Amino acid sequence: MTTLESGQRACVTKPNARFMLSHPAHLLAQGFGSGLSPIVPGTTGTLFAWLSFSTLTARWPAWFSPLHWAIIIAAGFVVGIWACHRTGRDLGIPDHGSMVWDEIIAFWLVLLVLTPSDFNTQFWAFLWFRFFDMVKPAPIAYFDRRLKGGFGVMWDDIIAAFYTLLLFALWRTL
Repeated sequence: MTTLESGQRACVTKPNARFMLSHPAHLLAQGFGSGLSPIVPGTTGTLFAWLSFSTLTARWPAWFSPLHWAIIIAAGFVVGIWACHRTGRDLGIPDHGSMVWDEIIAFWLVLLVLTPSDFNTQFWAFLWFRFFDMVKPAPIAYFDRRLKGGFGVMWDDIIAAFYTLLLFALWRTL
C-alpha cells in the first residue's frame, strides 16, 4: 500500500502486458506497450512516437497529412487526459513512468511543426525534447508539481514540446 498525495491509500500495481491489455485507457496511456520498457520508458515512448509518425506519414500521406495530424494530436491530447487519469488511478501512482502517451502526443506535435525536416533535424528535436522533458526547466517543473490528474500528466510534455520548438525557432533565426 502507498499513500497518494490526496491522502488516500492505494494498492500500487506493477505495470505489465496483462495490466496494459485489461483496459483501453491502459493500452493508450502506456503507448501500446512502449511504456513497459524496463529502462527509460519515456525515451522509448518518444522513439515510438518518432517511428510511428514517420512510418504512418510515409506509408499513407493522404491519411496522415499535416491537417489530419493536427486533428489526431488535438484529439489524442483530450483522450490522453482521460487515459492517463484512469491508468494512473488504476496503477496507484498518478504519473507513473510507464504512462508515455504524453510523450507521444507532445513529440508528434514537435514533428508536425518541424515537418518537412531531415533525419538530423528530427534527431536533434528528439534529443532536445527528451532534455526538456527530463530536466523540467521552469515552468515545466511548476506545472508538473501543481497540475494533477490526466491533464497535469499531458500538459507538462506539451510545455517541453513548446520549449523544443522555441529552440528551433531561435536557431533558425540566427
